[in-house]
Amino acid sequence: MNQIDDLLTRWTGAGLLDDAVAARIRAFEAEREGPPHLRWPMRLAIAFGALLLGAGVLLFVASHWDALAPSQRFALVLGLVAVFHAAGAAVADRAPTLSEGLHAIGTISLGAGIFLSGQIFNMSEHWPAGVMVWAAGAWLAWLVLHHETQLFLAALLTPAWLASEWLVVLERARRSVWDNEPLLPAALVLIALTYFTRRHTPTARRDVLVWLGGIALVPTMLLLALTTSGAVRMVDVSIALRVAAWAVALGAPLLLALLWRRAAAWMNGAAAAWVVVLLWFSTLREELLLHGWWAVGALGLVMWGVVERRTERINLGAAVFAVTVLFFYFSSVMDKLGRSASLIGFGLLFLAGGWALERTRRQLVRTTKVGE
Repeated sequence: MNQIDDLLTRWTGAGLLDDAVAARIRAFEAEREGPPHLRWPMRLAIAFGALLLGAGVLLFVASHWDALAPSQRFALVLGLVAVFHAAGAAVADRAPTLSEGLHAIGTISLGAGIFLSGQIFNMSEHWPAGVMVWAAGAWLAWLVLHHETQLFLAALLTPAWLASEWLVVLERARRSVWDNEPLLPAALVLIALTYFTRRHTPTARRDVLVWLGGIALVPTMLLLALTTSGAVRMVDVSIALRVAAWAVALGAPLLLALLWRRAAAWMNGAAAAWVVVLLWFSTLREELLLHGWWAVGALGLVMWGVVERRTERINLGAAVFAVTVLFFYFSSVMDKLGRSASLIGFGLLFLAGGWALERTRRQLVRTTKVGE
């Protein structure tokens, strides 16, 4: 309201508005103004306090676990979920942010309760089923509460469940994700990219899925780069299982992109095609080709940000391009030069290349902001 008052005073003084119109605007904005939002230090304090509270409760339970009977253990883990959600409901009107944090602890406690209950009753060792139930609980909590933290947990746990199912398949085939098996890294990159490029709704102040995708893209792209540094090797499973797994890995992110982005989802399809071509290039064992294809992907992400006026994509694409150039220099150029020449080239690459890249990035970001 203070900002609105300043603007109305300026416009009234300039003769753009009369006093009656300004008064009606003030009354309208005062009626629609919601409760004051907490500043970021208070939000950080609440988030940190909720994390410490949850960790302390879980540590207390773990330290006394052996001394409890099975019935007491089950009652305890069930009570933890109920207490945190009940506490969140109790303070919902007076402290919405605290309520959201308590509900998030309740959903996190649900996961601990699921796995501890499985231990109590000696259930089947197929542990991905527990992740699936945990993800279903997070989705149910989001449908009831509409909290961003519940959406964050649900969007994180659902790919975690699918990934855990594939890890079990790899374990049965005596393979690991570090054994150049390409399906899981490719699927994680595509789902993170789908989250990252999700279009903002007009009423949302921020989008937790965009944040989740941006954070997840860095480690998932690193995992994909490590996987494709050697020739990828498909896991030895039945053809039906392999087709179904790849259909989920490629199809699920594209279906989400189609749901969120409509006609613009063709860009996500291009990203999926880029990943498939990258996996094929890895079988050719040509480092120059791989580095060049990563550079193409980075430039494509930059252009994607320019077209849709999203500065975070420009920044991330520029960072990926810079890292690609550095890896190419270290792996293919530096070992062919002497020590002094390699250090000189490295310095010039940092100075000239970094300056040119940063200048280009700033121009693109400035153009994007002007276009808004």
